[in-house]
Amino acid sequence: MDGMKAQQVMNGTEGELWIDGDYMAQVTEFKAVANLKTVPVNIVKTRADHFKVVGWEGKGSLKMNHVSSYMIDKMADNIKNGKQTVCTIISKLSDPDAIGNERVVVKDATFDSLTLADWTAKKIGEESYNFTFTDFDMLDTADE
Repeated sequence: MDGMKAQQVMNGTEGELWIDGDYMAQVTEFKAVANLKTVPVNIVKTRADHFKVVGWEGKGSLKMNHVSSYMIDKMADNIKNGKQTVCTIISKLSDPDAIGNERVVVKDATFDSLTLADWTAKKIGEESYNFTFTDFDMLDTADE
């Protein structure tokens, strides 16, 4: 990209999220990252460390306003019965001034924990969840 205008910077206020097709209006933050796994490679006549990428692991997090018992309803029975809750998450980031939209589907997402209760008097309730995933696809990318 040769140049940009300030108004083209994407604003998270326009973000949207779906978990297994359920629209999550209460979401306030979302992040999904593919972390590369590497192994060291020794190369003669160099003192620098060299690495080869041999895989990746998917990790992410989301934060929501506590509006309902959605996550408890989705996961509690599975946890109690020794089953894993596996989800598909779709994230969409669009901004009217941006040069495009970004949509990503995160596959095989498994949440690391389930918040059963967490509240403080006179404080807006929020829930935060970390997850791992095994696959992803870019449905849309913001390109010039």
